[in-house]
Amino acid sequence: MIAGYLGLFFAAFGAATLLPLQSEAVLVGLLLSGHYSLWLLLGIATLGNVLGSVVNWWLGRWVEHFKTRRWFPVSDKQLDKARNHYERWGHWTLLLSWVPIIGDPLTLVAGVMREPLWRFLLLVTLAKSVRYGVLAAVALQWVLIPT
Repeated sequence: MIAGYLGLFFAAFGAATLLPLQSEAVLVGLLLSGHYSLWLLLGIATLGNVLGSVVNWWLGRWVEHFKTRRWFPVSDKQLDKARNHYERWGHWTLLLSWVPIIGDPLTLVAGVMREPLWRFLLLVTLAKSVRYGVLAAVALQWVLIPT
């Protein structure tokens, strides 16, 4: 049983980084198996996903040190565009950190913009825990409704 919880943690952690992983399927599978605690699953998924986002935030704080390197994947124009969007919409954009495709780069940009870690953690934890909670509620409701 511990392997399921660990698998969920690592899937959630990896999914929050720029790796193409899906923690939602792991969460729903474990939840529907009936062998795991709902609250423990939600807590572990949220913790793993938030810690993965902290990795992005930390990378964002250091990414500009490498922007003069040939291998650096982001142009100055792209970096300026990301900065402008963040300056316009601010830290509230972190409430979208759960959204596929845009969420992970948002957490990276928050690091570039020197978002304070306490506010980053507050907003990202809120966003990601609500996402997993809604997903679990929908999955459980779907199973309870006879088709």
